[in-house]
Amino acid sequence: MKLKHLAPSAAILAAGALTLSACGGTSATGEEASSGGDSDLQGTLTGIGASSQKAAMDAWTADFASENSGVTVNYSPDGSGAGREQFLAGNAQFAGSDAHLDDDEVEQGKEACGADGAYEFPVYISPIAVAFNVEGVDELNLSPATIAKIFKGEISTWNDEAIKADNPDADLPDTKITAVHRSDDSGTTENFAEYLKATAEKDWDAEVSGDFPKDFGGEAAQGTDGVVQTVSDTDGAIGYADASAVGSLGKAKVKVGEEFVELSADAASKVVDASEKVEGRSEGDLAFDLARDTTESGAYPIVLVSYHVVCSSYKDQETVDMVKAWEKFVVSEEGQKSAADSAGSAPLSDDLRSQIETVIDSIKVEG
Repeated sequence: MKLKHLAPSAAILAAGALTLSACGGTSATGEEASSGGDSDLQGTLTGIGASSQKAAMDAWTADFASENSGVTVNYSPDGSGAGREQFLAGNAQFAGSDAHLDDDEVEQGKEACGADGAYEFPVYISPIAVAFNVEGVDELNLSPATIAKIFKGEISTWNDEAIKADNPDADLPDTKITAVHRSDDSGTTENFAEYLKATAEKDWDAEVSGDFPKDFGGEAAQGTDGVVQTVSDTDGAIGYADASAVGSLGKAKVKVGEEFVELSADAASKVVDASEKVEGRSEGDLAFDLARDTTESGAYPIVLVSYHVVCSSYKDQETVDMVKAWEKFVVSEEGQKSAADSAGSAPLSDDLRSQIETVIDSIKVEG
């Protein structure tokens, strides 16, 4: 496997990496001990990936620091695509990704992590906001077809007839629409595109990808923060971003069945509950095909399930123990509550947590 010698990644040296020096509650075997107790764990974990997880990662690292003393965790929120690429190249012990591994990446995982490949599991469930900044407009309803046409550039002003049809009682200005999308390979883009492909295929005729279609126009911005900042600075702008990051921007209700649904953690979790695992994957691969086209009342289908990707085996017991301790904390009831409080995410269900813990327990030393 490639993680014999962890090469320093340029991404980890970038500004904005999250660093923590942690203190005592996990034994050398990765089992939980009392908070504040001594820990035999010593070393550094490197993670790269989804910027959508940033608020949750801030909370996780702060709380993990109070329970584990000899461990430093570095996380660089450079985007899902960068995270998967760097992890599979052997430059990180875990990746954060808003999209699960594709079939080619699953095969690459066998080179990076040994015969059993990489394991992936949800750690963070959150609605993606369709965030807008239109002077004089505080509430907005949008159907899937209208959203697709806006981001394709086919609807160019806020008083377009299609937007009026979704908002018959609104006073909509003739302001030009600036549709803001991610410039980087983004799991948020992939989730957003999957939603539009499933619900407005006639209008969203591009292939689903983490790269926004270049011929659709609009304005590109780097990362979640870049999208939010551009929308915030531009009257008439609209963009898509993890709900935890959009702050006071307007958040559109989206049409599901015959109703317009407001985003919330509970509404997002309804979609995940209705979804099935990706077929043909190993027992250690907990990737989901999300039910984007659900018509269930109260479900908000523009949702991302953000994963952590880890190796099934590492070169030494120390790394195995650190990875197990870290990931068990992230998916624990305490860790999930911390993320929910800070980022507005939907906590994992008890059943899903149990499945994930079984996968984490199976991580082993190579050979």
